[in-house]
Amino acid sequence: MSIQTISHGKLTWVSIERPIPQDVDYLKEHYDFHPLDYEDVLSKIQRPKIDEYEDYLFIVMHFPVYDKARSITTPSEVDIFIGASYLVTIHDGRLKPLLGLFGACESDEVQRERYMGRSAGHLLYQVLDKLVDYCFPILDRVVDNIEEIEDQAFGEDVRAMVRDISVVRRDLIALRRIVKPQILVIANLEHKDRDFLHEDLDVYFGDVADAVNRISDVLEDYKEVVEGLSDTIATLTSYRINEVMRVLTTISVILLPLSLLSGIYGMNIDLPLDEYPWAWVIIFGVMVFIVVGMLTYFRRKSWL
Repeated sequence: MSIQTISHGKLTWVSIERPIPQDVDYLKEHYDFHPLDYEDVLSKIQRPKIDEYEDYLFIVMHFPVYDKARSITTPSEVDIFIGASYLVTIHDGRLKPLLGLFGACESDEVQRERYMGRSAGHLLYQVLDKLVDYCFPILDRVVDNIEEIEDQAFGEDVRAMVRDISVVRRDLIALRRIVKPQILVIANLEHKDRDFLHEDLDVYFGDVADAVNRISDVLEDYKEVVEGLSDTIATLTSYRINEVMRVLTTISVILLPLSLLSGIYGMNIDLPLDEYPWAWVIIFGVMVFIVVGMLTYFRRKSWL
């Protein structure tokens, strides 16, 4: 079991990290939650939602955590039970703001009074505010990666740019999938009052909702930027391929009459200039003339 409890006044904060069946048994002994909520706590992944009951709320939310090994942002689930005199948070231990806030309340009386001195609803606001603020450094990292790609967009290493922009695009998609469903959950907390929370918190949850909406808007903006960069890189790549093909085509066209001429004089038959000792000079001169003539023609046509 990994249950930690903090009590301050009439408010109790229970934190469960990486829940196991024994943790659920503890909750069953001390609280009267719906059986389906216990099943959701033990499940690997749940969609963000709010289940409302007469005297408590069950909230499921996801917050981003960057996985350095895979170079992608992954969701970390937080399950929350909130009633009039308690807050239960259940998570996988990867969310540093949640761990830091609980540790501060546990070890410091001043911090405990600051965060737990009002109500369970205000403590929930503090938890969500810390977790949403934690999204901004992750967003800044994505922005830095996009700006780095912008600086290298006209470089020579196209393969590296394509790889980098693919990684950033995948990360943006993952972030959008995490952030977007949270908007409805927080909007529900903002616009609907619950009598058992004993406090008007719509302004506080509105502040959290504004931050989440701002993150969502930034992600949408940079999604368009990444798509534009991808189109630019595709255009540059196509242009470079066309340049290479133009050079190769020019070489092939120039070599065609030279190959024909050398092939004719390579046949084992009587041909003009066979008996002339400097015949190869004349033939070589004709070849040079052909090359110069074709290059001059291509230049006049602006093909080169």
